[in-house]
Amino acid sequence: MDVNDDRGLNPDGTIRREGSLSRVPTAYAPVVETARARIVEAFDSTRLHSAYLYGSIPRGTAVPGVSDLDLLLALRTGPTAADEAAARALEAGLDASFGLINGVGALLARADTLTSELERNDLGFFLACLCTPLLGEDLAAQLPSYRPTPLLARETNGDLYLALPRWRRRAAEATTDAERRDLSRVAARRIVRSGFTLVMPRWGGWTSDLAESAEVFARYYPGHPERIGQMRAAARTARTPSADPAVLAVLIDDLAPWLAAEYLAVHGVKAPRP
Repeated sequence: MDVNDDRGLNPDGTIRREGSLSRVPTAYAPVVETARARIVEAFDSTRLHSAYLYGSIPRGTAVPGVSDLDLLLALRTGPTAADEAAARALEAGLDASFGLINGVGALLARADTLTSELERNDLGFFLACLCTPLLGEDLAAQLPSYRPTPLLARETNGDLYLALPRWRRRAAEATTDAERRDLSRVAARRIVRSGFTLVMPRWGGWTSDLAESAEVFARYYPGHPERIGQMRAAARTARTPSADPAVLAVLIDDLAPWLAAEYLAVHGVKAPRP
């Protein structure tokens, strides 16, 4: 496929916020409005600072029955065990209410963590460029503009190597096809996004499209045809998860370790979190 020459940038070269409520497909408008109402019911103003959408729905690329609903909830304190329980109930209720969506994920984070110096080029970037305001005061106003730099690459995915033991443990413990499909989706998405951010500073732009991400990676690793094929296959698995143990083995035991080592060699280690 052709790689988009737009590259997701503003005229000044900073990364453009990729979603907006105006891009939400008409079919998903009731989903978004119901999510807004139920978030307010679940989290009052003493708990919730602001709420955001991210993913394919605010980008306008959602596929009915395939795409999920992704939410970020910025809390004033916590998150507490009660907040986590409320978020899981919110997910289950929305998922049960709409066959249009294939699952719901609600991330919880403290507002001051999202705007902290430590998270400036990870969660801060995520909020400012990849999230669409849904409720409350937009924390992006407290964050800088972002450019596709090596620092951004390091801080977004410079910890891929830490995911490998978790994925291997989950693969070893999986007993159902549903568990294996879920793991293949999680690993494939993270791998493709890491493959993209590995070369993002050289490409000089941003995309969240996984197929395009794989093609951007391919542009800068022409001497690694096997890895290019694996990255393209990972992009397909991210959209259509597989329960095949052989697919998981390629992702977790071959492509991911190579990518993690290459990432550390090129960009270094992400700043440690407490």
